[in-house]
Amino acid sequence: MFERFTESARRAVGRAQEEARELRHGYVGTEHLLLAILAERDDPAAAVLIDAGLDHETALREVRRLLGEGNDAQALAAIGVDLEAVREAVESVFGEGALDAAPEEPEARRRGRLRLGAKERRSPFTARAKKVLELSLRESLRLKSGHIGIGHLLLGVLREGEGLGARVVAGHGLDFAELRRAVEANTG
Repeated sequence: MFERFTESARRAVGRAQEEARELRHGYVGTEHLLLAILAERDDPAAAVLIDAGLDHETALREVRRLLGEGNDAQALAAIGVDLEAVREAVESVFGEGALDAAPEEPEARRRGRLRLGAKERRSPFTARAKKVLELSLRESLRLKSGHIGIGHLLLGVLREGEGLGARVVAGHGLDFAELRRAVEANTG
């Protein structure tokens, strides 16, 4: 699927990783994808949001307000997830330490595989963020674009509609149907 992504869309997906890392979130969610889209200020689809008053800084403030910065436990607690209860439930089924990091494979280095340091590791995409990427492909196909660009990513965020990225857009008082029409008019 990523072979269909334009350079700017690839950059945005990479930027979503950076946004998550800068916020010290251990995952990439729809909110990070939205922030990355907004960072592409010169893209016509991002300009639709920016012209409506939702720029990167405004969205970033809202994400920080909703999730905060810090470790994963704090972010999950902010949205009502008790990480300790999750750990206990998983360990009761799979055994003690089931969620602990796997030890490094000593032979991985001998085979030439690069091991990334803790700061360089890629954060996993949430199910909703993966859904946005899938929906961006569907939007591209629906519009007969032949590629996936920033506009398709934004349409994916809007179409998914329930993640924090969509909540930030809705919380800014923007109408999804109106946004979709504007983005589609500027997306090839």
